[in-house]
Amino acid sequence: MASTILRRATSSVIKSSLLTEASRRSYASVAVGTDILSAASQVSLQKARSWDEGVTSNFSTTSVNDIFKGKKVVIFGLPGAYTGVCSQQHVPSYKKNIDKFKAKRIDSVICVAINDPYVMNAWADKLQAKDVIEFYGDFDGSFHKSLELGKDLSAALLGPRSERWSAYVVDGKVKALNVEGAPSDFKVSGAEVILEQI
Repeated sequence: MASTILRRATSSVIKSSLLTEASRRSYASVAVGTDILSAASQVSLQKARSWDEGVTSNFSTTSVNDIFKGKKVVIFGLPGAYTGVCSQQHVPSYKKNIDKFKAKRIDSVICVAINDPYVMNAWADKLQAKDVIEFYGDFDGSFHKSLELGKDLSAALLGPRSERWSAYVVDGKVKALNVEGAPSDFKVSGAEVILEQI
């Protein structure tokens, strides 16, 4: 049922925004070869943490430069914490394959969503994945917007969210990119696919 709603919402939103989308875009479009360090140069993410950790750190953020520069990173984005496909398939696919990523000398496996870092923290704990995957909140969606990976899922009562996607990034450069046809799909953004692309 939820998948049907998301598909309808996605179709409706796409149809209603096709005519005006080109005029509204002011961000870089991500693709293989994109330099994330340039495309999202002014963006910072918020590492998953408790509220108390946020206060202690003076609500610090992590720059995109610190996340990607000089590193081999696998990053995957999803519509939101605690949602069905995200919890039952997307994150688990990376968790169960973490040793394969380590064997390929990946420095970080990162999950990012348009959520606050406190929700991401609680969700990572619930999934028992925080020790193997780095979770980041993109609280205002600026990271996803800068890469044109944002998605309006208001019709499904989710508001501004992101596409479901994955990427292999080396020193800030996108070497492989996979974006699902709809946020409810899980065909190309899982760990098994990206492992074959590294």
